[in-house]
Amino acid sequence: MEDTYVLATQKRSRSDDVNGGDTAKKLAAAQGTADPAAALASARHEFGEHGGVNMSIEASATFTVMEPETMRRMFTGELGPDRDFFIYSRHFNPTVLNLSRMMAALEGTEAAYCTASGMSAISAVLLQLCSHGGHVVASRALYGGTHALLSHFLPRTCGISTSFVEVSDLDMVEAAIVEGKTKVLYFESVSNPTLYVANIPELCRVAHRKGVTVVVDNTFAPMVLSPARLGADVVVHSISKFISGGADIIAGAVCGPASLVNSMMDLQQGAIMLLGPTMNAKVAFELSERIPHLGLRMKEHCKRALVFARRLKSLGLKVIYPGLEEHPHHELLKSMHNKEYGYGGLLCIDMETEEKANRLMNHLQNHAQFGFMAVSLGYYETLMSCSGSSTSSELSPEEKALVGISPGLVRMSVGYIGTLEQKWAQLEKALSRLN
Repeated sequence: MEDTYVLATQKRSRSDDVNGGDTAKKLAAAQGTADPAAALASARHEFGEHGGVNMSIEASATFTVMEPETMRRMFTGELGPDRDFFIYSRHFNPTVLNLSRMMAALEGTEAAYCTASGMSAISAVLLQLCSHGGHVVASRALYGGTHALLSHFLPRTCGISTSFVEVSDLDMVEAAIVEGKTKVLYFESVSNPTLYVANIPELCRVAHRKGVTVVVDNTFAPMVLSPARLGADVVVHSISKFISGGADIIAGAVCGPASLVNSMMDLQQGAIMLLGPTMNAKVAFELSERIPHLGLRMKEHCKRALVFARRLKSLGLKVIYPGLEEHPHHELLKSMHNKEYGYGGLLCIDMETEEKANRLMNHLQNHAQFGFMAVSLGYYETLMSCSGSSTSSELSPEEKALVGISPGLVRMSVGYIGTLEQKWAQLEKALSRLN
């Protein structure tokens, strides 16, 4: 199949395609746009079947053809989604494909495709890029599920090994790369939960000198950072978080070169096609309606996180937030971020012990009505969790200490419901009661 078919920007008639008519492609003009919101606004808008301003939901699992010969040509790759020919929704679905175009515009990549979860997106990319016996260099500071995938599951099932490194140490990263064997450098743009910021341009330079593909998880920083525009090859997301914003959908995305996305959908060798982490078309429709206001939501998440971080610090609490000038990576983030969108919607409060962390969260939820004790992030309500005993529990005590996850680290995804001063009063009241 052609390398650019996932980026089709205009519909084609079936008669033209079958008869070999003029099928000149118009690629999305938004790819080079610096501002993610501007890129989204420039992307193809899919209208509904009857002219509705919203696209139709293509709920079919399978698709018909008008001529028997057409099906053979689809299975050989001669006809594909670029010409509005679809086989089966585990392969490509028109509604999911449209959401994928929006994700590609958001991240400034040539192509994208969406999956049933963030972990399925991560797993599929790594399995597509690495063969048995392959090697990955990855950040020590990763979401617990990703860490478990790399340290336990992939070595056992696929013979793929991982060297975990401190990504702020470029010499350590370079030394860990084994030329000819290392296939992927993997890290999070802003780490979960420690909020370390990766030097994306420099890490990409180190990896690319050795012929290694750079994969960046940008779940914590959509709109705030654009890893592909900073040199990354592939960007993965758990769309379930900020992009969805409703804490009601599980979804993921792979954004990168069209050649990679097409290879992942290949009928013989594609990790998404053959492993089948298919996104439901109804889910894709829901998400496509939320992405247009992602920029507005991110600005408010980030604005409130910065205000709360500054005020909490003034009260003497140990606050971790990359928007604070004393954060070790503040200047680095300032040099890379899309300035309209702030410094991120998450902050951490280090209460030192799990007992103190639990007392704080209990007061915030059950007495001050400030937020909820729950994992995940990007919800309109504030969500809080003690990372060491929840989302990072897959790491050993030694691994947690190595990456700076203290037993009392409270990760807080700052919501935007209510007024800022109303929520601050609730937070301050809980702290006073705690003391």
